[in-house]
Amino acid sequence: MKTNNSISVTEPTAKAKSTDLSVSFKHSVEISKAIRYKNTNAARQILQNVVDMKRAIPFKTYKQNVAHKRTMMAGRYPEKAARAFLRLINSVEANAQFKGLNASNLKITRLMANLAPIPFTGKRFRTSTKRTNLEIEVTELAEKKNPERKAKSKTAELKTANQEGKIKKNKSESSGEKSP
Repeated sequence: MKTNNSISVTEPTAKAKSTDLSVSFKHSVEISKAIRYKNTNAARQILQNVVDMKRAIPFKTYKQNVAHKRTMMAGRYPEKAARAFLRLINSVEANAQFKGLNASNLKITRLMANLAPIPFTGKRFRTSTKRTNLEIEVTELAEKKNPERKAKSKTAELKTANQEGKIKKNKSESSGEKSP
């Protein structure tokens, strides 16, 4: 397996590339569709479940003669390709850490599977083998300040609700004192 790692200095992104992998191109395309635009931790969890045969990858493009799986029309468990994607995600996270990005806050922005040159093996009877090139790019997500603002607004609402409740209790107590 050849792995080329390229890191750009100016952008908050990290890249990794694996060339001439001996995995199925069709499986690689379906896996990349399943985990593209996801968080790297979520993608790693999906791929680990595929390797453990707990979750199938939905096959949407190359679905001819593919059996139905639970909760999807057509799917398979491409373990070998999932292992290659796991190695690639680990590589791009290491590149991101080296670059100074937060590895727990990375989103997959680009994930491509391309056909590699197909070598012919054997002497008398030539056969072709499967080869795929994989490329991934991740971007660090910015910290959101909206949840803090929502939390502050919720606490402010609770305070106002508590104050209104106290006012209502005081009115009820004061009305209760007047009647006896």
